[in-house]
Amino acid sequence: MALAAKLIASYVRSAGLVDILGRAGSINVQGEEQQKLDIIANDILRQVIQKTGRVCVVASEEDAEPVPTPPEHRPGKYVLMYDPLDGSSNIDVNIPIGTIFSIHRRVTPEGHPGALPDCLQVGRKQVAAGYVLYGASTVLVYSAGNGAHGFTLDPTIGEFLLSHPNIRTPEIGRFYSINESYYDRWPAAYRSVVRAFKGLDGGGKAKNARYIGSLVADFHRNLMHGGVFMYPQDTKSPQGKLRLLYEADPLAYIVEHAGGAASDGERPVLDIMPDELHQRTPLIIGSKEDVRFVEQVLAQTRTPAGAV
Repeated sequence: MALAAKLIASYVRSAGLVDILGRAGSINVQGEEQQKLDIIANDILRQVIQKTGRVCVVASEEDAEPVPTPPEHRPGKYVLMYDPLDGSSNIDVNIPIGTIFSIHRRVTPEGHPGALPDCLQVGRKQVAAGYVLYGASTVLVYSAGNGAHGFTLDPTIGEFLLSHPNIRTPEIGRFYSINESYYDRWPAAYRSVVRAFKGLDGGGKAKNARYIGSLVADFHRNLMHGGVFMYPQDTKSPQGKLRLLYEADPLAYIVEHAGGAASDGERPVLDIMPDELHQRTPLIIGSKEDVRFVEQVLAQTRTPAGAV
């Protein structure tokens, strides 16, 4: 993953100098128009990872089906799922973007290429997860179940160096992050949450609004300084917009190992059993007490008046 991140970072840094900016003219399985760098990053990750001999199958947000490791590359015991370039719609305007990845152990018999059942595992069974942020510097944050740790790419030697050991996110954060242009499409409970975070209900929950529109960038800021990111279901996306396996699960794994929490509004994200490869979910993620507050407000709207 570190090698793939270095290769992708080199393309991102030179995006304005070569013909890799803009739309590719194709639509991915999510129904989203692909950017040229989406395709480049997707190909880099697949080719680099499959040749390690460590994985049996890879699955990408950009591909309709899982891609088993070819037999000549000796299928391994791990499964890799990834969003190759999150926030790619921001590429042309030089806003930070990222790569998100999730690693599971395979459940199908070893010695053969992997299959869909290897990908459809509950997030709690991840053995590692991480993301790469391509911003002012290139930062790799990952957890293998022993805390969350950040590494910054030193371009002078071409190596990731430990820069943020044992990241601990504050229990109560300073920021809230949500796309308020969708306000009229949200369930009423989320409007109540945002009113509270604006300090309009007298409840003392006021926070500063920060929204970049690039999931990895918003998540990274809140992880480091404390806060909550929300992407609720709405009238246009009743199941939520973010992908469970490629985005929500890996970030939930990281935030829990950093002392935070992640929820779909009713249950921990890591407890959701996926039914399909490109399943979507609402996401509330960040500082533990902030996530708990949002869950409480949502629960109040689901509980009939007078119920015990």
